[in-house]
Amino acid sequence: MGRTMSVEAVRLSLVCRARRLEHLTVLWNSLEGLVAIVSGLIAGSIALVGFGFDSVIEVSSGVILLWRLHEDKDPHRREKVEARALRLVGISFLVLAAYVAFDAIHSLATRQPPETSYVGIGLAALSLIVMPVLARAKRRVAARIRSQALHADSRQTDICAYLSAILLFGLLLNAIFGWWWSDPVAGLAMSPIIAKEGWEALQGETCCDDE
Repeated sequence: MGRTMSVEAVRLSLVCRARRLEHLTVLWNSLEGLVAIVSGLIAGSIALVGFGFDSVIEVSSGVILLWRLHEDKDPHRREKVEARALRLVGISFLVLAAYVAFDAIHSLATRQPPETSYVGIGLAALSLIVMPVLARAKRRVAARIRSQALHADSRQTDICAYLSAILLFGLLLNAIFGWWWSDPVAGLAMSPIIAKEGWEALQGETCCDDE
């Protein structure tokens, strides 16, 4: 009994850590989305507005994980809640993939360049620093509590970093070389990768290996 309580105590500590990471994810992506959408509308940048809506979709994944982690305290419900959360995260991946593809095709069709925005460049650069660290921390906890849903959410956080890189390089390449199409082409290339992550989450094929 003592050993069981000890294991549960360790798990509770890890779950609390995961909750803090998810609260940080929701807070960061909420602020990121707000800043990106407002600055994008001011600059008339489709790329920035699209990045903001990406953040809104990623907030949904964080909220799903907070619900899943809240239900972790009941050992009898863990497996059922874990499976449901994993499916919901998978759906959020597919929504994100569809939106990124739509935004990229629209930008190519309208020949809309990503306008220069120093706020957007700073936001994308900062996200490139924060998101990989946050994703790595999530994967470590996911490995300890064996949560495929949390691991899948960490991949969502990775994709946020990839999209930040796409936005940043799109803005820079357009400013330096006039390659207005680099941002939507990169986004279009990312769409099947995001969709694949979503499909694997729906099928329960994500892994929980530590890094």
